[in-house]
Amino acid sequence: MTVISEQAYEAQAGAPAEEFAGLRITPLGPSFGAEVRGVDLGRIDDAGVEALRAALTAYKVLFLPGQDIDDHAQIDFGRRLGEVTAGHPVHDSGDVPDEVYALDSQDNGFADVWHTDVTFVARPPAISVLRAVVLPPTGGDTSWADSQLAYESLTPGLRALIDPLTAVHDGSREFGYYLAQRRKGRGNVWEGEVFSSLAPVEHPVVRVHPESGRKGLFVNPGFTSHITGVSEHESRGILDILYAHLTKPEHTVRHRWQPGDVALWDNRATSHYANRDYGDQHRVMHRITLRGDVPVGPEAASTAAPTVSPATARG
Repeated sequence: MTVISEQAYEAQAGAPAEEFAGLRITPLGPSFGAEVRGVDLGRIDDAGVEALRAALTAYKVLFLPGQDIDDHAQIDFGRRLGEVTAGHPVHDSGDVPDEVYALDSQDNGFADVWHTDVTFVARPPAISVLRAVVLPPTGGDTSWADSQLAYESLTPGLRALIDPLTAVHDGSREFGYYLAQRRKGRGNVWEGEVFSSLAPVEHPVVRVHPESGRKGLFVNPGFTSHITGVSEHESRGILDILYAHLTKPEHTVRHRWQPGDVALWDNRATSHYANRDYGDQHRVMHRITLRGDVPVGPEAASTAAPTVSPATARG
């Protein structure tokens, strides 16, 4: 696992910055995660936005230190990168813009289970943008796992087994009580409609990325309940194998937050986990998400495979 801090960036003489679509990027691993310096998200031009989008497909998670932006600037940047959704289908984040999901440790705002954002809807977000607002003196790191690298490092036989499978994603385990009791069955506007129920949805176990064409695991402990078409024991066994493989250290990168940090990640190709190791210290993170597409598995994608450019096909 690669652990990144501000001090580590300054000391990484062995990891020089490289040019990528006009950006100054320092890779954090052979094919996953990168730091981007020299970019001001509050003043970035159109060419810079397009370069970040391409870098995100290639590196999957980007860290941009030293940003001085507020909620509105974060949303404005998101609108230039894609179509900003509501902050969350269910959660009420209080006195913040509707597009912001506030994760406040004083209001049970924890994310200490491996998950991919909002996979319990038909069109999970494509991209997430997370900004550090209040940080504890120590702790509260976030780790990301590369679901494409994890898939590609499975044995061919296991890949063949899971390629045609479908899994159920269910948000009721995490948000069912909250929606029913705290929101009285009336959530936020999502995909043009008020979110009033948490009906389970099905997604392919293996997702084909709509831009790069790479396959990746698209199951997560946070929201995936079971695999369809197999027994309960088989489903549990397959998922346990995939989760253990996905979160192997060589598939992950870990970020040690500093004031001014912003992280962007491709929600179609990653899972993440936020450490809950800071006791009663305060931690607040503000997230926005960008509208995604309906996940497509290998069989459906084979009839319309995207063209993969060298700039977006790494590792």
